[in-house]
This record gives sequence, C-alpha cells and structure tokens, in this order.
Amino acid sequence: MTELRLYNTMTQQKEPFRPRTAGKADIYVCGPTPYAPSHIGHARCYVIYDTLVRYLRHRGLTVSYVRNVTDVDDKIIKRANEGEEKATDVAERYFASFLADMDALGCLRPDVQPKVSDHIPEIVALIESLIAKGAAYELDGDVYFAVKAFPGYGKLSGRKIEDLRAGARVERDERKRDPVDFALWKAAKPGEPQWSSPWGPGRPGWHIECSAMALKYLGNGFDLHGGGLDLVFPHHENEIAQSEAASGVPFCATWMHNGFIETNKAKMSKSTGDFFTISAALKHVEPEALRFFFHTVHYRSPLNFEWTTDDDGKTTGFPSIEDAERRLEYLYATKQRLADIEDTRLVDGPGSADIEALRKRVEEAMADDLNTAEVLAALADLGKLANDLADRAERKKGGVPKASVIAARRLFETIGQLLGVLGDSPAAMLGRIQARRLARSGVDRAWIESKIEARKTARSEKRFADADAIRDELLARDVELKDSPQGTTWRLR
Repeated sequence: MTELRLYNTMTQQKEPFRPRTAGKADIYVCGPTPYAPSHIGHARCYVIYDTLVRYLRHRGLTVSYVRNVTDVDDKIIKRANEGEEKATDVAERYFASFLADMDALGCLRPDVQPKVSDHIPEIVALIESLIAKGAAYELDGDVYFAVKAFPGYGKLSGRKIEDLRAGARVERDERKRDPVDFALWKAAKPGEPQWSSPWGPGRPGWHIECSAMALKYLGNGFDLHGGGLDLVFPHHENEIAQSEAASGVPFCATWMHNGFIETNKAKMSKSTGDFFTISAALKHVEPEALRFFFHTVHYRSPLNFEWTTDDDGKTTGFPSIEDAERRLEYLYATKQRLADIEDTRLVDGPGSADIEALRKRVEEAMADDLNTAEVLAALADLGKLANDLADRAERKKGGVPKASVIAARRLFETIGQLLGVLGDSPAAMLGRIQARRLARSGVDRAWIESKIEARKTARSEKRFADADAIRDELLARDVELKDSPQGTTWRLR
C-alpha cells in the first residue's frame, strides 16, 4: 500500500504519517461551540476529518477519534442571557442540531465527544500543574498562562511575541504581567455558569479545555490534531504552549488544518452575516451532494461557495452544489446500470487493465494528503468505463468480461466508502434528486406525465410531427425522454 503522507502545519511540508503505535491512530479534532446553527464552513471541516478517519480505517488502522464540544463559552453565555435561558440548555439544543446535521452529511460519530462541563476536574488539575511549574499565575481569581515561560511560543503559527505585543489584536489587561498572556481560568461573574476551584468560583478559558481533554483521552504525543485554518492562532498555538509547558514533551506529532469556504473571495463568517447554515442548504439540495461538493477541491485550498437570489433577495439556488448533485445523479445511475448487468451476459477472461489502473490512482491520490479532487476525477473515468460495460451488455452482441464488471462494482464501493458517498439505494437517491430538481425548476410532474401520454397517443395515431413537437416542448423545459421496449421514461437534464 502506498505510504500515506499528510501536510503538517508545524513543518509546512508533507510528511509520512507514522503513528506512535503500529496499527493504531489517535486523532483529536476541535469540535463545535454550540451557540447557533452550524454553517457549511463547519460542515466542510468535519466532513474532511470524517474522510480522514474513513481512510485510516480503510488502511487497516484502529482509530481513536476524539472531537470535543465547547459547551462553556462566552458566545453561549451571551446567547443564553439574551434569551433568558440556561447556558446548558442553549448548548444542548444547538449540539443536538449539530449532530443531526453531521448525521445528514454521513459523518461517522467520533469515538468520544467530551464536553468541557464534564471535565472541570481535569482542567483544574492541569492549571494547578502549570502554576506549580511557574508557567501560570493567579490574579484576583483569574489565572493566566505566562507566555514568556514557554520559549517555543509561536512555532506553529510562525508569529513572534514581539509582534504580538505591538499588535492591535492583543487584548489589553493592565493586571497581566505581559499583554500576550492568556486566560486559563476566569473568575465568576453574575449571570455566568461557574465551578469551584482553588482560585475561587469561575470557569475555564477557551484554550485549556482542549489540552485537558486531549491529554486525558489520547495522552502526550498523540498522532494528529485537526481543525480549521482559523484555529492555528491563537487556539492551537496556545494548546501547544500550555500542554508542553506542563509535560515537557511534544503535545502532538502532526497538525492538520483545512481551508476556508469563501464567498466572494472572503472567508465565510457569522460575524459579517455572510454565511449559510447547513440546514438551509439542505432544504435545496441532497445532503450527499453537499458532501460531494466539499471533495471537489483539496481540503487545504479555499472552496468558493455561490448562491443565487431573486429580486426580493430570497435564496433561489446553490449552483455549485446543484452541479455536484447532477454529477452524483450520473454516478448513481451508472452504479445502477452496473448492478443491472445480468449474469448471463458475463463471460470469463481477463479484466480491464484500465480499472486496475484507476484503483491504483485512487489509492495514490488518497495517500497523497487526501487528494479527494483527484479521486473524483478517477471516479468520473470509472463512470465512463462502467457505462461502456453496461452498453455492451445491453447490445447483447458478445459477452461482457465478468472480471471487469466485478472490479468496477468493487471500485465504486471502495470510493464510496472512502468519501462517504454512493452508499444509498440508487432508486431512492435518484428519486429524491429528481424530486428536488423538479421543485427547483417549477415544472409540474402531472404536466410532464400528461405530455408523455399525449405523445404516446400521437405516435400510436402516426402523428409523428405532433409527437416530435411534444418532445421538443419538454426538452425546452429540460425534461429529457427515453424510449424503450418497456415504455417511456423521463429525467431532468
């Protein structure tokens, strides 16, 4: 099997992925902060790491996949106070919504989904360790990490402490020993959840939670830490500092970060209002089409997202995802044609070398830093070969190589399992896609069927010009007819 190489943000190059324990991979991914519905930027992130886990398991590794839930956070508290709710209720409601979105996108559930609120003792113990080592200090119930105590600060992001001190982005607090020091524990304030600690009642800062939970479930030096590119600084930089200051050993071997989804060449962001929720997108397109869309571009590259609106500003469509949906429709139809090839049409003999070449191409693409865009290109070529096999079977002139048909079917299954697509019943998926496309087009199903019936009557009465006119009328509305001995079927182009 081709050696797996992944891009390591720490070294800024592709490196062989060699887990610390043979046959096992330990992965931690920064999970959601559930204070609002998840948007498609979140969806891309978690589909990518789901694909990584699928591929590692395909390679025979036992994967421990940990994805945390930040259910203690300023944004959750703000949302709760605005709605006069408990912060725990807000977090639970939006976390349930997040899980429903992930299930719809075909993401496997992580092995562990630890919540901050369930790990306060571990967080407090880690902070105590940092204070004991002189890497943290307490001020009026708050605890800060002393950045100067960790000489390697900035090694992930490449940022220099001197530049951070001068930068306007640094939050100023005159009590801190150094402007770049960051909070590990925040003293209790009215209207906020709180827990007891050696420094008085309060709650954890943002960064300390991931260190505590990653160390609990995976230990020091685990194999891979993932997240969005926006987490490189300060979140992941701070995780490294506090974890390694406490243990004295490397926190994680490989750092993996996915690129942004962009709208008009700018990062999709809730703060600008320039974003779409997952649930809103899935009202227009099949969930699997959204997942397919994410795979069309390499995970480290930005992915441009577009939508259309009417004169009133109402969203009318998502062109890129709808295109992915059409490609998915073609592949499901091809998969069905392969399955429908009758055994009586199969003959013994050597299989197609082209299909074996495609299998190797897929394996090499996935091993090359999860190049799913190249896998989809290979899948398109497989579709052409598969349709050629189905055409030969339908012509009933000569046999179809059994080995080729079996190999093509297996490769469809393999690619589908790796990317998390093509796993549904073709009939069910094709039916849903057609229904969605009909709804988007505004064409009435009853009108189509009435036209087909009128054309059938015209043909039976030998009024072929009228029959052709009806076909043309349907084509003008993107309705394509296919005649066969079993009757006439239709599809939207």
